[in-house]
Amino acid sequence: MLRKIVENDHFLLSRIAVEATKEDMYIVTDLKDTLKQYNLICGGMAANMIGENKRIIIYKDEKGKVHEMVNPVIVKAYGKPYETKEACLSLGKDIYRSTKRYHKIKVEYYDRFFNKKIKSFEDLTAQIIQHEINHCNGIMI
Repeated sequence: MLRKIVENDHFLLSRIAVEATKEDMYIVTDLKDTLKQYNLICGGMAANMIGENKRIIIYKDEKGKVHEMVNPVIVKAYGKPYETKEACLSLGKDIYRSTKRYHKIKVEYYDRFFNKKIKSFEDLTAQIIQHEINHCNGIMI
């Protein structure tokens, strides 16, 4: 189901998300449906962006395929962080802020069927995932 993006709601967006359960998997579908609406300007979304305080994110890979992560945690960041500018739908479409990201990360997470995964990501995909995991941790750019 297409959901409204939560904008400028400091209370909801700054809260640390709670662990997701199998009963929360409808959120994955809602995130994917909502991302379709913003496909050209958005590379990922976190559950709190649609009003759900759960540790669920989705992201698009370099080919544009959408993937989900349930209860993701960055377990390793490689090298020195670099400075970049990012936008966020929760701040408004044309607001960019400076932030630091790592070129490569390793993430532990579950898929929507609760199969445990550990995978490394690089470059833009890594940047998107870091942005969305920050949402889960109550951190905005």
